Amino acid sequence: MKEIVLAGGCFWGVEEYMSRIEGIVDTKVGYANGTTENPTYEEVCTNITGHAESCFVKFDENIISLEDLLNRFWRIIDPTLQNRQGPDIGSQYRTGIYYIDKKDLPIIIKTFEEQKKKYEKRIVTEVEALKAFYDAEEYHQKYLKKNPGGYCHINKLL
Repeated sequence: MKEIVLAGGCFWGVEEYMSRIEGIVDTKVGYANGTTENPTYEEVCTNITGHAESCFVKFDENIISLEDLLNRFWRIIDPTLQNRQGPDIGSQYRTGIYYIDKKDLPIIIKTFEEQKKKYEKRIVTEVEALKAFYDAEEYHQKYLKKNPGGYCHINKLL
């Protein structure tokens, strides 16, 4: 199984969207690439921890390739918005692709370069090695499965 962490604004929608893709084995939401150890949601919302709301994705590359997975991810974000997706504003809502396996970097860069051709504005989505990932609180996990009418800025049908 392969693993990658994706930040696309509010992590509830990213997790729900990813969980519906064939080949996704597991998802969980959490806080990635900040400076505070084991941050709480309230701390992340202060914009001082440096963490991005993110979705840890485990997938079977025999069913879905990393390139296909990333192309689906690019469809649900606006990669030109800095620290914002939909109505959510703050550094925790930035977009990012945080890789665990350095061998994935050429594919990530390829999809990034393809996205640059689609926009006149600069792409601000971070592409970095995963430095830290802390699980979000239990009430955030599978939030939209537990609360089907809950808020989400992502069209989960894409």
